[in-house]
Amino acid sequence: MEDFPCQVIRNFSIIAHIDHGKSTLADRLLELTGTIPKKALGSNQQVLDKLKVERERGITVKAQTASMTHTVSGRKYLLNLIDTPGHVDFSWEVSRSLAACQGALLLVDATQGVQAQSISVFHIAKERRLKIIPVLNKIDMPASQPERIVAQLQSIFGIDPDEVLQISAKTGQGVDAVLQAIIERIPPPSASVDEPFKALLFDSHYDRYRGVISLVSIHNGVIRKGDKIASSHSRKKYEVQEVGIMHPEELPTTSLQPGQVGYIACNMKESSEAHVGDTLHRVGIPVDPMPGFQPIKAMVYAGIFPVDTNDFVKLEESIRRLTLTDRSVTCQRESSSALGQGCRLGFLGTLHMDVFRQRLEDEYDASIIVTAPTVPYKVVYRNNNTVIVSNPTEFPDLSDASTGVKEVHEPVVKASIIVPEDYLGEMMELCFSHRAEDVGHRFLDSGTTTSTRVILTCTIPLSEIVTDFFDKLKGRSSGYASFDYEDAGYKASDLSKARIKICMVFLLNGKPVDALALIVHRSAQQDVGKMWVKKLHKVIPRQLFEVPIQAAIGKKIIARETLKAVRADVTAGLYGGHYERKMKHLENQKESKRRMKRIGSVDLPQEAFFDILSTKAK
Repeated sequence: MEDFPCQVIRNFSIIAHIDHGKSTLADRLLELTGTIPKKALGSNQQVLDKLKVERERGITVKAQTASMTHTVSGRKYLLNLIDTPGHVDFSWEVSRSLAACQGALLLVDATQGVQAQSISVFHIAKERRLKIIPVLNKIDMPASQPERIVAQLQSIFGIDPDEVLQISAKTGQGVDAVLQAIIERIPPPSASVDEPFKALLFDSHYDRYRGVISLVSIHNGVIRKGDKIASSHSRKKYEVQEVGIMHPEELPTTSLQPGQVGYIACNMKESSEAHVGDTLHRVGIPVDPMPGFQPIKAMVYAGIFPVDTNDFVKLEESIRRLTLTDRSVTCQRESSSALGQGCRLGFLGTLHMDVFRQRLEDEYDASIIVTAPTVPYKVVYRNNNTVIVSNPTEFPDLSDASTGVKEVHEPVVKASIIVPEDYLGEMMELCFSHRAEDVGHRFLDSGTTTSTRVILTCTIPLSEIVTDFFDKLKGRSSGYASFDYEDAGYKASDLSKARIKICMVFLLNGKPVDALALIVHRSAQQDVGKMWVKKLHKVIPRQLFEVPIQAAIGKKIIARETLKAVRADVTAGLYGGHYERKMKHLENQKESKRRMKRIGSVDLPQEAFFDILSTKAK
C-alpha cells in the first residue's frame, strides 16, 4: 500500500434515493476496475449487498466498503468506494459513511427524477463540504427523460447541466466517464505521513474468531501489524493483529497509509468498545480527537418474544450477536404476563425493525413474536420531573389525577413528500388525517412542459407514520410519491393508553394482555379500539365458553366484541330416552360452561400478535 500516496487516492460514496441504482453502479465500477471478474450482463448483481435480506428485498441495509485500483495515463489510482443505503431508516449509515469521503456520486433515476431522499442526502453531503458529481442513471429505459431531470437538478440543487453525467449502470453505458470524473473532480484526502498516527473509526462488524473488526479512515501516519494503538473515547489499549483493505472481501496488507480506508483487527472483544466516531492513535502519542457523529436515537420500539418461552436464552444470545453487526439497535430485557420473557428493542424505523426481525429468522433460525411498534413519549410530571416512556405498559393512567402527570409530549418529525401535482389534494388530505400541521408546498418543475411535481412539507407525529402511513401514501399516489423525514423534537399532545384485554379475570388476575397495549391519540381511541377488537375476534379460535374481547381506556370500556362459545351436542349419544334425561345433560353442560368461564384459559395464538402489527382493517 506504500505505492499509493495521498495524491492518487480518491475516497467517495454513492448516494441516492432508494432503487435509483446505487448497488448496480457499484457492480459496474468493480467490473471496470478489474476488482471482480466481468461476466455476462446481469451476472454480477448486488456484489456489495452481502446480507440475505438485502438480496431478497433488493435494497441496501448496511453500508459496504470496497477498494479498487484504476490506471489513467500510466498512473495507478486507489479508489475507495462506500456504497450506502437509500431508505430513510438507514440515513445514519449514510451520514457516517460520508465522514470517510471527500466526494460523492449523486445518483438520480432518469425515469423518476429527484425524489425526497435525493434532497436529503444531497444536503448531508453539502454539510460535509464534499465534492458532488451528479449522475443520471437508467438513460437506456424507454421512459427516461434526461433533459427534464437535468433541468430539475439545476433548479433544485443549482447544478451546472454540463457537469451531469448520463449513464446506464445496468448496461455499463457511460460508466467509464464516471471513473474519469472521480479521478479528475474529487480532491485527494488531506493527510500527512509525517504526523502522528490518527484514524477515524466510522464502522465496525463482529468476527467470531477475531472479535470486532474496525473500519477506519487514516488521517495521518501509518499503521502496521504489531503497533500499539489506543482509543480516544474509552482510553483502552490494543495491539494490532492485522490491517488490510476491502477488495471487496478482506485483503490483508502490510500497512495502511495516510488517506487510505481499510480495516484493523486488534482483539477488540466487545462491540461497545468500537465507538463509531472514535479517534484511534498510538499509545503514548495522543492526538486531538476528530469530530464524532451525532448519537444514534431510536425512533421506534417493539417487544420481541420467543414463540416457545423455553427459547428465551437462545433468543437473547441471538439478539446480542446480531446487535454486534448493527450498532443502531438498543436492547433491554422485558417481561410480559402473556408472552413471558423477551427483549424490548429500539430501531431507527419500521423498515429497520422488519429487517432486524428477518435477519433473526434467517441467520439464527429464531421463531419470534414481534409486538406492535411504539414511539418514545416524554411524560412531564407536576414536580417538573421528565420521564421517557417507550413501553405502553409503563405509560401512566392519565385519567387518574393521583399519577401527577402534568402533560405528555410525543415525538414529531418534519416530513417531505414529492408527488405529481395531480395527487396534491390526496396527499394533503392524507397528512391532515394523520394530525399533520404546518402543511405547505412548492412546485419543483415549474416551466417544464411535462407534468409538474410538488414537494409537500409538514410536521407530523412520529406515531402516525410508523404503521401504515407509507402504504397509504403509495396507494393514494398510485406509487408516484416519495417520502422522507427527519427528527423535529417533541410536542405536547393529548394521549391516552388503549388496552385490548380478554375479560378472564382469574386467568389474568384482572389485568389486560400487556403485550397488546398501545398508546393512541384521544381523537382516535374509539376507531382504534373498535378496529383492534374486531381483528382479535377474527384471529382468536372459538372456545368452549363465551369470551368477551374489550378495549379499555382506564376503567372505561370503549369497544367490545363477543367470541361465541363452541356448542357440543351432548345429547347425540343418548339414542332416545326420557325428556328429563336430555335436560339433565343440557343443564350439566351449562354448569360446566359457567365453571370454565371462571377458571378456563383462552387459546391466544401467535397469529393474534402477528396480525396486530398492521392497523389496517380487514
